[in-house]
Amino acid sequence: MIRVHSYESLGTYDGPGIRLVVFLQGCNFRCLYCANPDTIDCKGESKETSPEEILRMAVSQKPFFGKKGGITFSGGEPTVQAKALIPLFRMLKEAGIHICVDTNGSIWNENVKELFTLADLVLLDVKEFNDERHRLLTSRSNVQTLQTAAWLEANGKPFWLRYVLVPGYSAFREDIEALGKHFEGYQMIERVEILPYHTLGVHKYEAMGLDYQLKDVEQNTPEQLEVARTLFETYFNKVYVN
Repeated sequence: MIRVHSYESLGTYDGPGIRLVVFLQGCNFRCLYCANPDTIDCKGESKETSPEEILRMAVSQKPFFGKKGGITFSGGEPTVQAKALIPLFRMLKEAGIHICVDTNGSIWNENVKELFTLADLVLLDVKEFNDERHRLLTSRSNVQTLQTAAWLEANGKPFWLRYVLVPGYSAFREDIEALGKHFEGYQMIERVEILPYHTLGVHKYEAMGLDYQLKDVEQNTPEQLEVARTLFETYFNKVYVN
């Protein structure tokens, strides 16, 4: 069984085209800006769902996907449930449905490797390139995330690079430049997405009785986003502000 937190139909922000987005329960990161703190706990208020039920939902929505759309697994962190997802991914492949995985890339084992092999596209969230600042932001190292990116490149697996621009935490010119230099030779990066920092999930912290630690961080100005986009374009061809 798969622990599902929620669904979004007709999603347009998590992968190409129109997508069914499945938000899974459980995450190993503790991102300070997490918009879905209710998905962090491995059990939470999730519903145990059979692979067949998710498959039926995806197949029923397939007419809306068009040529580019499909299903995206987000979270939480999907690779927490990699073993349970593998049979579902196989069934989705047989049904001709495009599979996308939105991941922090920090978990690595044989099940995760098979999951990425079955996926059509990986959305790789690189939270920060500087490991010390990455730990401050997520409470975890970014070493495995970068190793996962190297595996995707070596194995010809297309992926999108996603970067949340948080003022005072990840919006550092030197770190973006270091990230660009690290990845600029990669052939499998199809797209780079700059995700503006937002506070849409703050009400969830209040409802859960949790302290939102970035309450004093202001959202990006258009100028900040344009500077970041120009900087990323020094190293990458297709850069978008999502």
